[in-house]
Amino acid sequence: MTMSHAITAGFVPLLDSALLVVAKEKGFAAAQSIDLTLVRERSWASIRDRLAVRHFDVAHILGPMPIACNLGLSAPAPKMIVPMALGLGGNAVTVSTALWQAMAGEGATDDLDARENGVALRRVIAGHKGEPLRFGVVHPYSGHNYELRYWLAASGIDPERDIEIVVLPPPDMGDALAQGLIDGYCAGEPWNTFGVLKRGGHLATVKAAIWRSSPEKVLGVNARWAETHPKALAALLVALHAASVWCGKLGNREELAHLLAQPGYVGRDAELLLPALNGNLPVGGGVVQNIGDFFVPNAKAATFPWKSHALWFYTQMVRWRQISHTAEHQQVAAETYRPDMYRAALKTLGLAMPSASSKVEGALAVETPVGSSGALTLGPDGFFDGGRFDPDDVDAYIQAQRIG
Repeated sequence: MTMSHAITAGFVPLLDSALLVVAKEKGFAAAQSIDLTLVRERSWASIRDRLAVRHFDVAHILGPMPIACNLGLSAPAPKMIVPMALGLGGNAVTVSTALWQAMAGEGATDDLDARENGVALRRVIAGHKGEPLRFGVVHPYSGHNYELRYWLAASGIDPERDIEIVVLPPPDMGDALAQGLIDGYCAGEPWNTFGVLKRGGHLATVKAAIWRSSPEKVLGVNARWAETHPKALAALLVALHAASVWCGKLGNREELAHLLAQPGYVGRDAELLLPALNGNLPVGGGVVQNIGDFFVPNAKAATFPWKSHALWFYTQMVRWRQISHTAEHQQVAAETYRPDMYRAALKTLGLAMPSASSKVEGALAVETPVGSSGALTLGPDGFFDGGRFDPDDVDAYIQAQRIG
């Protein structure tokens, strides 16, 4: 088959790179006349750098990173856009055996409840002597960093005073925990399952318990490339949508685990990948918990690039003093995510898509049909502490966080 578009995409070995892998391996990219080359990287900094120097046209990337690049927080960096998300959920917080035992002594349980286990961690920290506990995150501009900090702060723990947060590549988290270099970490899969089954860790909570249906990785696109290759980008979005539908079918999860297990992708045994893909997470001590919305590649408008997600990430950058809050900065963050490009690329498919580009995050307590067709449902999307984020009132949200 003669290909019309050649696209090079970077990715980090994680389960949420699945849409790119499936687009290539199951022929969805080729069906759109795309010669898709996937290049694996160990760290998010490498992904950013290789986008900047045009080694990559697009990449599987942290949701906040394109915003940080456009705000000038992360250099070298290209001007970037986000025309599609790559799913919802997928992260967890893993702690060492010693820390878990201390938390269990303060009331933490295996049910991964963010509120109860956060309180238990606060009590452990209150009685802790010596150097502060150290937690790993994958990058300063990551959903992992922000959701860990949100969980800690809402549990009464000051992330900047009561603990130390360091940055490590996702594949190194389990080994760092086993060697005592860190006491816990927030990362994507399979690196929590790896930490529990292979390095003696224990899950403390999961992203879905901190903020249900929350954003994670996105398709980051070099804006200059997007301007000069609009047909190629639209074709890629169609291919990735088809991949998301395929990934969303439970009957395909075992095949997906084997695809991702290949050495060029995640490079770990399929048996290590399948639990998280099915939402059956090993917690530690032989306990398994089912988290039905742990891996969400297609349902609930999982690939729609909500501007409210971009703005929530921005509020966390402000909260943790990575950037000052101005109207100009807020506008840059909102304009990084491009639901207009998503709709334009997929409109011919007849999909049920959100008509709004933003929504109040944390407002849906149950799964809720939206639109006239009823074919699209959203939520539940609540924060564990009952918080809400209204993207039409960013100033008030930022001010409330300063007070809190």
